[in-house]
Amino acid sequence: MSTLNFAIIGTGGITLQNHLPGLALCNDVKVTALCDANPATLETARQATGAEFTTSNWEEIVARDDIHAVIIATPNVFHPPIAIAAARAGKHILSEKPLALNAADAAEMAAKADKADVRHMTAFTYRFVPAMRYLHHLIKQGDAGMIYHYRSCRLQDWGTRNVGWRQQRKMAGTGEIGDMLSHRIDFGRHLIGEYKRLVTSLVNHTPVRDGAPNDTDDWVGLLGEFVTGTTAFMESSKLASGVNESWRSPDRVELNGSEASFSFTTGCWNELQFGKLGGPGMAALPIPKEFYVWPGSSRDPGVGDPLVSFRYDQAVEFVNAIREERPCAITLDDGAKAQKVIDAAVTSAETGQWVELN
Repeated sequence: MSTLNFAIIGTGGITLQNHLPGLALCNDVKVTALCDANPATLETARQATGAEFTTSNWEEIVARDDIHAVIIATPNVFHPPIAIAAARAGKHILSEKPLALNAADAAEMAAKADKADVRHMTAFTYRFVPAMRYLHHLIKQGDAGMIYHYRSCRLQDWGTRNVGWRQQRKMAGTGEIGDMLSHRIDFGRHLIGEYKRLVTSLVNHTPVRDGAPNDTDDWVGLLGEFVTGTTAFMESSKLASGVNESWRSPDRVELNGSEASFSFTTGCWNELQFGKLGGPGMAALPIPKEFYVWPGSSRDPGVGDPLVSFRYDQAVEFVNAIREERPCAITLDDGAKAQKVIDAAVTSAETGQWVELN
């Protein structure tokens, strides 16, 4: 096919911020159809794309023969039925995270996509950060030695405002752990390997948000161990007052190994902190320019806000995988494995016990 026709199901903020600018980097790609339950949100996206077909019914999208690929950016509860129907219809799938409300549904999404032989991807956008890509490269070539510890801390100030479907377990499954910590769970797997066991605390400090009930977690602390023996500690919160939010707020990943330590902070997209065993301490380590842009992307790293624009490379990878008939760098299988960790974390929080994964 010369032109790839895309449909986007769920046209809110993440679509406008990440998906549409990413698709705009790709040659011979057309946003043909849009779907959203909110008429105003749908119209905003229509004006931004010029899409010829809009609907509030995702089944109409999946049934169209002229659609080659779908991006799913709906509330989490709808990801599995849309993805499974799209796979059966032979359409390539990019789904937002977390993939589902539970690991069984997430695994079914991945299995159905594999069976249909379509390209599939989970939107773990932080894999595309230049500094994180370089960190992965350094760890895999052994610069840290044996990894002792992996830790992450993600803090935001969301206050007590209403966050819509994200504060409803029946729609979201979980709160902070699925929304934000899922990225750090995935990056731990990407850097180190599979998780072996964990114990978790999930806390809801805000049972009411702006007059509406909230039954999801707004803070999570996770202590765990990888199959390799590496220890893990992760924390994430919506209630770190005064620290701002999104890419303007604290977000750190650190690894300590037998030979060296590395740390990454979101605000420093083009550098890591690095210190060698027995050295004077941590110092800045610049990121080589070959890691600034994902392979195959035409994005100019000097244009736009670099704390936002790296996310556009996600769409480039998805489109290139479709055209090259190869697996995506991040698949639905990766999303399903992260969901398995999330499920284990929920079980641990409910029982107060360690949970074994492997």
